[in-house]
Amino acid sequence: HLRALSSTGTFVFVPTGPTALESLVKGEVGQNVTVPCFYSVKTRQDITSMCWGRATCPVSKCYQTIIWTDGWKVTERHNSRYMLKGNLPAGDVSLTIVNAEEADSGIYCCRVEISGWFNDQTSNHKVVVEKARISTASPHTYTSEQTSAHGSTSEPSFTTTRTWPLVFASEAPQTASGPCSSTSDCLDVTTNLQNMSVSLPRQQYSENGLYIGIGLCVVLLAILILALCLT
Repeated sequence: HLRALSSTGTFVFVPTGPTALESLVKGEVGQNVTVPCFYSVKTRQDITSMCWGRATCPVSKCYQTIIWTDGWKVTERHNSRYMLKGNLPAGDVSLTIVNAEEADSGIYCCRVEISGWFNDQTSNHKVVVEKARISTASPHTYTSEQTSAHGSTSEPSFTTTRTWPLVFASEAPQTASGPCSSTSDCLDVTTNLQNMSVSLPRQQYSENGLYIGIGLCVVLLAILILALCLT
């Protein structure tokens, strides 16, 4: 296999027969793509006519002919974007597609006419024109997302930590009029209040009972006196 690199495309030559050469040419839209084709020129008598066509080489001539040369100059051209920029008398009949388009992709035939029966040198070339690749890399961004070990992204979590100032016993404000001067005093006051809240209802209940008893005694005494008077 023969390989050749060019600024206008990539050529890969694969020999498939004594007079046929196949090649794959890749290019980008908007660039010039050169499809290679050469024949041997040793003397002036070797210089001959040739054609390029948009299809596989037929038995004779070129199908869908796009350009012709008599070996010295271009004699026929069907599109101004097709040019032969090589040294024609030296056998360089490579086709240059100027400002290539995706529609230029396809099979191209290079036929060099050599005198004699079935002596023509033919080669088929596949041209692929693609759009230029545009980088989609984005600038680095910093987010609050956390990524797990498996590559999955969890929901961002925000934790607010508040630090309260430490207050030491020596720095705590003290007032002379406080209800208690120590922890034990506060406990005693709390206990007394609870006892008072429990004892007050009991005293109220005993006083009510005393009043009821005195009332009953007075009523009974009045009934007794009334009975004595009647008798």
